[in-house]
Amino acid sequence: MTPKEIERLRNALLDWYDANARDLPWRAAPGEATRTDPYRVWLSEVMLQQTTTVHAAPYFHAFTTRWPTVSDLAAAEDADVMAAWAGLGYYARARNLLACARMVAGEYGGVFPDTEEALLKLKGVGAYTAAAVAAIAFGRPANVVDGNVERVMGRLFAVKEEVPAARPELKRLAGLFVSAHRPSDWPQALMDLGARVCRPKSPLCEQCPLSFGCAAYGEGDPQSYPRKAKKAERPHRLGHVFVLRDGKGRVGLVRRPDKGLLGGMLGLAGSEWSAAPVYAPPFKADWTEAGTINHVFTHFSLDLTANVATGTSDDPSLIWMDEAEALKSLPTVFRKALERALAA
Repeated sequence: MTPKEIERLRNALLDWYDANARDLPWRAAPGEATRTDPYRVWLSEVMLQQTTTVHAAPYFHAFTTRWPTVSDLAAAEDADVMAAWAGLGYYARARNLLACARMVAGEYGGVFPDTEEALLKLKGVGAYTAAAVAAIAFGRPANVVDGNVERVMGRLFAVKEEVPAARPELKRLAGLFVSAHRPSDWPQALMDLGARVCRPKSPLCEQCPLSFGCAAYGEGDPQSYPRKAKKAERPHRLGHVFVLRDGKGRVGLVRRPDKGLLGGMLGLAGSEWSAAPVYAPPFKADWTEAGTINHVFTHFSLDLTANVATGTSDDPSLIWMDEAEALKSLPTVFRKALERALAA
């Protein structure tokens, strides 16, 4: 593809973006001189790494209302942030979020650095997030490549190599379009095209502003791109949780270890998660099996059996909390198990 062809495609997409940009709470309007607050860009990008814009939007509103600046977030209690994050998945990202906020507040005076190189030095900030913040918040020409951009490039150039091996080539191809002309709008235009038109399934090629230059469209089978290697089968694990109710509307929770899956989060006492977990109630009580819930994590699926009893315990690890409040504070897997136990 020649530089002239690339420029034509780039201009066509920006024209489309001017007319079709999504109205998102963390975004400035196309071509707007005042760019988005880097705190809002950074926060939204971290939230969007494992979820959709529709799911992330109410969390974003809640966070920016409660902690309107990065310094406000840096001063927040860990438990409050973890509870507010519940439902967004990958709780290690919430811990990194706090670590990064405290680094910006403590070492940078509450002001985000404005280059990719400097942003990469922040805790928990990887290549994608650094490029996104540099481009969108600071107008730096940067190669911002997420799954949407990979899909657009894979189809535009009909890349035959399979993902994930093709990722370096897809990133190189995306880099051909990086320019000092509207650097804030360009990555967002690509993301919107991937989310709304160049969809994983049933792409709307007849609505695509780039179809005139798309190799996959010319071949007649754009949905077959990007080519993907067959995924390994996801392991399956089992586990038990034990829900102790005090008969006064409260339930006993525990705080999970800081490191590991769901680290630092509130949870339910229980077994390890493995192929053959040991049934070993942590408190003496008349336990009744309440049923099993299924939850899928990124790297494994889980069947978690809830057991429920009414009683008390002087175990210092227990955190007694109102049942309704517990349902709001627990990460999704434990909330599902608690709902099952309370319905028994």
